[in-house]
Amino acid sequence: MPKYAALIYSPAEDESADVAPEVRQQVMGEYMEFGENARDVLVGGEALHPTATATTITVEGGRDGKVVYTDGPFAEAKEVLGGFYLIEAADLDEALKWAQQIPGAWYGKVEVRPVMEFSESGEVIT
Repeated sequence: MPKYAALIYSPAEDESADVAPEVRQQVMGEYMEFGENARDVLVGGEALHPTATATTITVEGGRDGKVVYTDGPFAEAKEVLGGFYLIEAADLDEALKWAQQIPGAWYGKVEVRPVMEFSESGEVIT
């Protein structure tokens, strides 16, 4: 069955430590409930630390160029990637039905993208 990445974006201000503990607890409960309901289609998933913990890598001049590390995300944004689920579904329609139940869709946005699969020789399978 094909796999789909459900990328969870939320408003950047949601990364703030100022979010009340009871609100965080409610949201985490909603994610736990989704995970339980979707356990038959979830292949994996992870939450990400805030964008302030990111390190961006740039290789100036191509493969053998100068490597530059920059603290923080690639770009300032109003919405940030907070985590993802990997969904195995019969088709995009089924993946979308599951993804619309991810709490991130209620608080921000969820982007669903097909995952490319490769053969051992490197040919794209899907």
